[in-house]
Amino acid sequence: MIPNALPLSLQDNPRLDQWIGFPEAGRVAVRTGKVELGQGLLTALVQIAAEELDVAVARIQLATGDTAATPDEGYTAGSRSVELSGGAIRLVCAEVRAMALDAAARRLGCDAASLALEDGVILKDGLPTGLDYWAVADDLDLTRTASGAAPAKAAARFKVVGTDVPRLDLPAKIGGAPFIQDLAPDGLLHARVLHRPRLGARLVALDEAAALKAGGGAVDLHRSGDLVALIGPDEAKVLAAFQRLRDRARWEGGVDLGPGDAEALSLLDRPAAPPRIVERGAPLPAARRLRATYSKPYIAHGSIAPSCGLALFEAGRLTVWTHSQGVFFLRSSIARALGLEVSAVHVIHHQGAGCYGHNGADDAAFDAAFAALACPGRPVRVLWTREDELGVAPFGAPMVVTLDAGFDADARPVDWTIDIVSPTHVSRPGAHGGVNLLGAAALADAPPAPAPADLPDPAGGGASRNAFLLYDLPHQKLVHRFIPAPPVRTSSMRGLGAFANVFALESFIDEAAEAAGLDPVAYRLKLMADPRARAVISAAAEMADWDSPPPDGFARGFAFSRYKNVAAYLAMAVELSVEEEVRVSRVWCAVDGGLVINPDGARNQIEGGVIQAISWTLKEQVTFADGAVASNSWETYPILRFSEVPEIETRLIGDPTHPPLGLGEVSQGPTAAAIGNAVARALGARLRHLPLTRERIMAALLEG
Repeated sequence: MIPNALPLSLQDNPRLDQWIGFPEAGRVAVRTGKVELGQGLLTALVQIAAEELDVAVARIQLATGDTAATPDEGYTAGSRSVELSGGAIRLVCAEVRAMALDAAARRLGCDAASLALEDGVILKDGLPTGLDYWAVADDLDLTRTASGAAPAKAAARFKVVGTDVPRLDLPAKIGGAPFIQDLAPDGLLHARVLHRPRLGARLVALDEAAALKAGGGAVDLHRSGDLVALIGPDEAKVLAAFQRLRDRARWEGGVDLGPGDAEALSLLDRPAAPPRIVERGAPLPAARRLRATYSKPYIAHGSIAPSCGLALFEAGRLTVWTHSQGVFFLRSSIARALGLEVSAVHVIHHQGAGCYGHNGADDAAFDAAFAALACPGRPVRVLWTREDELGVAPFGAPMVVTLDAGFDADARPVDWTIDIVSPTHVSRPGAHGGVNLLGAAALADAPPAPAPADLPDPAGGGASRNAFLLYDLPHQKLVHRFIPAPPVRTSSMRGLGAFANVFALESFIDEAAEAAGLDPVAYRLKLMADPRARAVISAAAEMADWDSPPPDGFARGFAFSRYKNVAAYLAMAVELSVEEEVRVSRVWCAVDGGLVINPDGARNQIEGGVIQAISWTLKEQVTFADGAVASNSWETYPILRFSEVPEIETRLIGDPTHPPLGLGEVSQGPTAAAIGNAVARALGARLRHLPLTRERIMAALLEG
């Protein structure tokens, strides 16, 4: 399932008891530093543990994302959680299983090879021995370092892994109040925090008296520098006071945002760092050349519920509840910004309603911590407004991607350059050594900002993610032009640079096929040697009946990618119609993710990514006006509606003897490219700049 080399998570947290314990009869405590973001991860991790331990899923008690109780596994990001945390849990559980059988063999005076396990009960010759995990637990030294040497199950023996175990988190989400936004501990205080409306703005006037009056005398104000919190027991009164405070606050200076800044092409007018060049192979003589430029704009996270955080400062210790993707990094940043010892800060993950990267979760948690310091002994809850969520949370970075290629007489690319212009794709807490919290930057004694940088290539790359093609080309060159000072905060959005890069690359491949008079699927197969890539390309084409014409009034498009060129493979065909707007009606996905822990969960991830990417491709763009973000409501930042969701068919074709490959971000880029390619076929004109809105369609038709 996963190679028996120690995964990075296990190298960083090597003791067995950091991952597993037997707290009470019939229960197994399993711990992970990764967190549930709606991707079904926790269910998959429980399946892995149950499989290797030979216990029922219901016996596993999973602790997750708690700086006082779970291993530090960094961020839950990059579609690597099953690989890293799942790999660690698998090896730990296999080792503990072997230790338990050895301990039982010593007690029984027999060979461990004669023993077996069934739902935690130790059997000999198929019969119970009177021993189980809990009976031998005291004989197990869980303080020792994991060796990774214990034999783990082969795929042929799996009973739990590879099956559709129902999502463990869904019952509460369907019938209860499971999200951080629902938490309401006794003695709760509510807070709203005033944020800078734009980078670098300074608060020069504040009508505190009017705000406190609007709160009916039941609201307190806490301020440090340009960071202002209103706190009280009645949420409605706090909100009334906040609205008065916000409306009368006067800000000066900072970045002056105008409508033109919303277009990705405006990046070309901004100062850039010296270009970084990475070259593979050498160019060959070309018979003809092709060049095109593509772009994607700033994109908001658009989570259904605004960001939220809770905090309690008591007896010199600060406890924070958050839906952050990285509780350990957040702990360090909060401690550093507020002048606390790291050991005095305890951060606990609690699920939020929607997370697709670095949204406002960390900032809301800091806001709550800041307010809680002013109210010792009382829990404080900060719930962002929709305006904050769409207006001051980090955005997905805009990108301009230019492709320039030379082709030989057989239409093969022999001289390939991708030129990427983009600001950073990572400014999370801890990134580049910085605190990187919105509220912390507004404090009277603000921590210094780190030098701007992007995620390095060895860590998966930011703007450079998926910049290199998997096709067999003799030469590829990357030119990365980093924009160090964009006009708004940018950070990690699902897929990082892969979304724009795959959109550009797979659109350009279609343009090259068209220029050569070749079928897009046949052209991809002509350029591809990787057998797993060829398999998904062929499967998706077969699913869509690619060689048959689409129905009248419809067009089809195709795209392929392997996420990060190391994770899952996906090929996709879409069918759509274009009138004044694009309407996607059908999508076919063929995916090779190796061993899939939970097929239903995998399909959910893939198809959810398709739906989100359709929204990004057709609708979403952050806009600016009057010096600030203008798209700060659902009316001004539209997303795909339920009525616009197409029929999606997903086929998982991976070999379960292969290691699991990340699936959570595999479908976004191909979705955009397949739609762009289908729109080009429908219109007879190529749209290269996202989103593919009515205005851009009409402009393309007029130009045509």
